[in-house]
Amino acid sequence: QVQLVESGGGLVQAGGSLRLSCAASGSTFSINAIAWYRQVPGKQREWVAYINSGGTTNYADSVKGRFTISRDKAKNTIYLQMNSLKPEDTAVYYCNAMQLKGGSYWGQGTQVTVSS
Repeated sequence: QVQLVESGGGLVQAGGSLRLSCAASGSTFSINAIAWYRQVPGKQREWVAYINSGGTTNYADSVKGRFTISRDKAKNTIYLQMNSLKPEDTAVYYCNAMQLKGGSYWGQGTQVTVSS
């Protein structure tokens, strides 16, 4: 079992920055990769960024160049640094941990609101 707790969301003006955190606990040794997703009410959850155990990262085109995913292995924490925020980045942001054997775990989400 893996538990994930997101934090760091809030209200920010367009052009501002926020850093989200995803703290993992439990069987963290089994995690192969962690991704950030976001969801707006009434729309499908959208993949945002990804980092795997080897440190490889990937980003959705909509956030490339503005968002950075990183990790602190000692703290079992994944970060999403979000710069140059736009109103369309407003969503609930979730982290998702993926296991090699196929398991998948989600956090409870953290709200990000970007005002224009």
